[in-house]
Amino acid sequence: MKLRAVGLGLCLLVFSLGAAPGPAQAGALQQALEAQLRAGVGAAATDDEIETLTVLERFYQARSLEPLWVQENGAGPKARQLSVLLAAADLDALDPADYGAEDIAALLDNTAVTALAELEVRLTQGLIRFAADLGQGRTTPHVADPELFVFREEVLREDVLGAAAGAQDLQAFLQRYRPNTPRYDRQKVALAEYRALATQGGWQPIPEGPTLKPGMTDPRVGLLRARLRLWGDLKPENDLAEAGGDPDVYDEAMVEAVKWMQYRHGLTQDGAVGKKSLAALNVPIETRIEQMVLNLERRRWMPDDLGRRHIFVNLADQLLKLVEGEKTLLDMPVVVGKPYHSTPVFSHQMTYLVMNPYWNVPPSIARKELLPKIKQDVNYLASNNFTLFSDWSSGASVVDPVTVNWAAVNRNSFPYKLRQGSGDGNALGRLKFMLPNRFNIYLHDTPAKALFGKDERTFSHGCIRVSDPPGLAEAVLAKSGDWSLERIKQTIASGERRIVTLDQPLPVHISYLTSWVNKDGSVHFRKDVYGRDAKLAEALLGARAGGWR
Repeated sequence: MKLRAVGLGLCLLVFSLGAAPGPAQAGALQQALEAQLRAGVGAAATDDEIETLTVLERFYQARSLEPLWVQENGAGPKARQLSVLLAAADLDALDPADYGAEDIAALLDNTAVTALAELEVRLTQGLIRFAADLGQGRTTPHVADPELFVFREEVLREDVLGAAAGAQDLQAFLQRYRPNTPRYDRQKVALAEYRALATQGGWQPIPEGPTLKPGMTDPRVGLLRARLRLWGDLKPENDLAEAGGDPDVYDEAMVEAVKWMQYRHGLTQDGAVGKKSLAALNVPIETRIEQMVLNLERRRWMPDDLGRRHIFVNLADQLLKLVEGEKTLLDMPVVVGKPYHSTPVFSHQMTYLVMNPYWNVPPSIARKELLPKIKQDVNYLASNNFTLFSDWSSGASVVDPVTVNWAAVNRNSFPYKLRQGSGDGNALGRLKFMLPNRFNIYLHDTPAKALFGKDERTFSHGCIRVSDPPGLAEAVLAKSGDWSLERIKQTIASGERRIVTLDQPLPVHISYLTSWVNKDGSVHFRKDVYGRDAKLAEALLGARAGGWR
């Protein structure tokens, strides 16, 4: 939050409170509440705190300074319930200290009028902040990370107070603001379980050494076995050591358990524990807990309704899913932007696709990557099905590359437009899925199929390459006419460039999640390939990053 001078804001607050009922019109508690609002709790020093105080002032003025939570003789039942709820904010991966939970608890049994007035204001402030953080997230996405173009629905403080005044059950009231999705709830449960594990000591690193493979006997296998049991990857009924087997032997049951662990961490499921698998096993529990905290915040940014039918791409997982209702119709590996060409987070609508597309090469790629190849061999363009145009205007003429003095052309003097014709060698492959947006990001086929077999698939300039374009096209066009898989493949084989418009736009959500929990209860973690966890941790936790969990 940006700090600013608060004198004017507080002066305006004092001025507006000047119209409050005088001593003859108000009881001692109302007078104390008026004084508390005038003075401000905790020396408001930010825009957000001043705005909250202003909202409180308007709210209490409208109800003639009648308290919500306390009476003349002490804190009421709703005050105590709200105190408990704020103290339990950590269940939602939020810090109770942000809502004044300790200060509130210390005031609950104090019946002095001034203490009751302070308790009233602190409870109301805590409620407003907690409801807002549950409903929209504690951080502003684009402020936390400029590559996040997520526009959360704002929770209005006035609306929170207006609704809270009539709420009989505050727990049910606050539930309205939480994300109403099983995905959020499952992550909360997993967070609680990992925190419980942490209080029991978590786990210790497994020592480095040769790759652990099936059939090996090694003391480290015993440590691996214990870890897989702790995480639930190896069930007791499947553990051969339970039946008298040697715990240090890498048996068949261990192989299946390791493959499941690898699946949960986005690794090649080969059943052997090499460097990547060992690195995943040795991530401290504190780091895993922090990942969950960060991803619950990301869930709070998202709308509950992603669209009955939508595409969801997780950049950290490099996986695409097409979902209808609660059912995943298909999923496939994707290739996303390199760390220095990272794909942004945003949502848009797919409106059409192109079969046998040509590729208008972005100027930056033409200058930085293709120009050196052209200067080395002028026939590079013809060999790779590129056409050279004089410029990017609609009336640009075709230029014969042989007539250009390439020795005089450099990155700063490259007026040309390059277009690659359709075909198997086209960088976009045979299919392009369009969701027109300001980032010029779309989904497309690729001739570089081998990259889909890698654990980490960050190789593009920002666009998203899909591993099964015909399968995705069939699913996308399922509600847009008679487009069977056979017809799609026939059109591609014809070489004809064809644009097909979707009957209904299809929402596409490009997200970034490094932890989530599947319907089967399996807890998943992914590498922070773009360093976005670190940025969010700084914005969300600040000095508490790596500390408060």
